[in-house]
Amino acid sequence: MDIDKIISEITSQVIGQASETEQSAAKVGSYDASYGQYMDHTVLKPATTQSTVAKFCDEAMRYKFASVCVNPTHVKYVADRLKGSGVKTCCVIGFPLGANTTFIKGVEAMEAVKNGADEVDMVINIGALKDKDYELVYEDIKAVVDAAHPKATVKVIIETSALEDEEKVRACELAKRAGTDFVKTSTGFGEGGATVEDVRLMKRTVGEGIMVKASTGINDRMVCDQMLAAGAIRMGTSKGIKIIEGDEQDVCIHCGACTTKCPSGNVTIIRNEY
Repeated sequence: MDIDKIISEITSQVIGQASETEQSAAKVGSYDASYGQYMDHTVLKPATTQSTVAKFCDEAMRYKFASVCVNPTHVKYVADRLKGSGVKTCCVIGFPLGANTTFIKGVEAMEAVKNGADEVDMVINIGALKDKDYELVYEDIKAVVDAAHPKATVKVIIETSALEDEEKVRACELAKRAGTDFVKTSTGFGEGGATVEDVRLMKRTVGEGIMVKASTGINDRMVCDQMLAAGAIRMGTSKGIKIIEGDEQDVCIHCGACTTKCPSGNVTIIRNEY
């Protein structure tokens, strides 16, 4: 496969469609339980306590979210609390920097699955990608895939805000070759979050066989709708309840999900909120 040709074609198509990010979205303000299936209820801050994790688990079961996403230290507790509920346990790996060695990422994923993780979200070696050490990036992802499959789904976080379009495409291609189930936009600890353009680019790169998760800045239903339309089927967010319950005000909340124009008006984006 000619990677340079793919990059050229996809990048030009995405740039040409940039104006579509301002597409109309459904007005919010009414309860819609169907959004729950897209939500990874995310609680990843360093100071997270077990009582907070318990609250997120109970909320996820109530609203029928896809998963609760936690750091490795909470996996066993979450898996036990969610048992039989239909809500999956999701664990981050090599998080948030992606700078662990390949061996450590593999062992971390193996332990997470042993402790009950149904899904693992691993961070690529971003520096290696920028150094064009593609074999290291591939081996890094493959180690996690081998450790997790077939028991757990793998999502590969490429940290889009740190990458140029060419690098995003290469990261997605490497993740695809390594056998991932998802590619994911962001950790929530980088300089930016999910954008419609990035989700569309990632989906066009990986095709129908691999899914896309948008994370960071998915703070209201309008942004969620845009990500779904662009090709994402999972959202990494702590605002899933707000999205399901709706919001009477269809206004920008400085979520950072758009790079050009906020769907509700011209607003300067300052910082994303996970």
